[in-house]
Amino acid sequence: MTTSKKTVRTCANGHSYMKSSDCPTCPICEQERKPDTGFLSLLSAPARRALEHNGITTLEQLASYSEKEILKYHGMGPASMPKLRTALNEKGLSFKNE
Repeated sequence: MTTSKKTVRTCANGHSYMKSSDCPTCPICEQERKPDTGFLSLLSAPARRALEHNGITTLEQLASYSEKEILKYHGMGPASMPKLRTALNEKGLSFKNE
């Protein structure tokens, strides 16, 4: 088994961190900007960024998409779908039918 070589990086905010992939996301900045409440706080960072990148920041916006459409977004995986379904159901909403 090979191990990935980690390199030290510094983000625009001055945080130093180790990273083995080409991903430019600073884990310290990402943790700082994670919401404390709301449905986005339930998701992993990649899933949250996928929704935010596509302009989905409210449950009402989310309800205008089908599950299949959401799963096409890079960073969104099947593990996030039950969390999203529950959040929608709690507000009397659901994904649009295909």
